Amino acid sequence: MVYPLLGLIALFTAGKCSSVPFKVQTTPEQDYFEADKEVKVPVVLGVMSACPDAILCESVFDHVLQQVGEKVDLSLTFLGTLNSSDPDFGITCMHGPNECAGNVQELCAVKYTPRDVWWRFVQCQNFQGRYEVGKPETALKCADAVEIDWPNSDVGQCAGVDASGKGKEGLSLLRESVQVTKSLGIEKSCTILINGNAVCVRDGSWKDCEGGHTPADFVRQINEEYAKLNGDSVQASV
Repeated sequence: MVYPLLGLIALFTAGKCSSVPFKVQTTPEQDYFEADKEVKVPVVLGVMSACPDAILCESVFDHVLQQVGEKVDLSLTFLGTLNSSDPDFGITCMHGPNECAGNVQELCAVKYTPRDVWWRFVQCQNFQGRYEVGKPETALKCADAVEIDWPNSDVGQCAGVDASGKGKEGLSLLRESVQVTKSLGIEKSCTILINGNAVCVRDGSWKDCEGGHTPADFVRQINEEYAKLNGDSVQASV
């Protein structure tokens, strides 16, 4: 999900329009509740929807989310190469056009549905097998499985009512995602970032995983970051 990152950029650039410092006045009660607000751990998976390494990585994180999902702000960012000569997507995807379509379908689901819905949609696509990811019939089947009314939903409008992955908004989301992925320095699918730090890569095998690569290892690292983000009052648990 690229919008939180883009929104952050917009927030800071918007401030340049005024030379007068802007400060929101808050009451002590507002300060109390703001200080008491939980901070979730940003977790980014740099993936390609039809990549076997990404599918395995997302399977591992399915187990992670079952344990610490409430502590995580999860997003997906997609690898690809901008290609203005590509007539369908404007992107070259390593595993072909179906992968580009799968990327768009998943990005639109991420934007317009709660995490439990879009994550199940991704898992359903993966379960069909890498060569089925991105096909319209796969997207529609998985949408039905997770109760997305594709033709009448924002997801369908975004990705294309025919589930082709060629909806105008979806194509824009894909281009933005590819650019964000590049800006994050992600070059391999799957790359796992926890609180802004690349902690592990799955590229044929697990690489650069100093903290380990099992679900338990990722759970531990998320708990540690959660404790840091939420202060000394929160204890990391395994």
